[in-house]
Amino acid sequence: MPASVYECMFLLDTNKVSGDVPGAAQQLHAILEKNHAEVLASRPWDERRLAYPIKRGGVSHKKGLYYLTYFRAEGKDLAPLTHDLSLNEMVLRNLILRTEPKLVDVMLQLAQDEHAVALQTATDTGGEDEGREENGGPRRGRRGGPGGHGGHGGHERPPERGEE
Repeated sequence: MPASVYECMFLLDTNKVSGDVPGAAQQLHAILEKNHAEVLASRPWDERRLAYPIKRGGVSHKKGLYYLTYFRAEGKDLAPLTHDLSLNEMVLRNLILRTEPKLVDVMLQLAQDEHAVALQTATDTGGEDEGREENGGPRRGRRGGPGGHGGHGGHERPPERGEE
């Protein structure tokens, strides 16, 4: 089975990282390499206040450091990797996603850019207003009618006088 490229977003405990991001990166790389993964790109993403506290090790964490990594590995190596990450006290959460082969080069290029604030999709054409009405609100479907959705349970309103 050929190796795939994966994107992993780690949520790290800011108390354990304590400003030593290169040391934290070294720990993450060691776990990945122990599980036969080849690190392709890796960088801190952002330190943020969390939407809700995460309890881990008897402590309620309200802030975390997001750390982005791209690596190449075989699918069979993901289960042991996930297990090892769950045992590491520095890692509060992690999410591993397989990257589509046609997007790998673009995603790696963006991940290696030190000045990138956030990754954008490779298919972004700048059409941010797509699906919006002129007033900036979301475009809505027809109300009522056959198969229509609206506030009247899918029934048309009765015709007004003289409208028939």
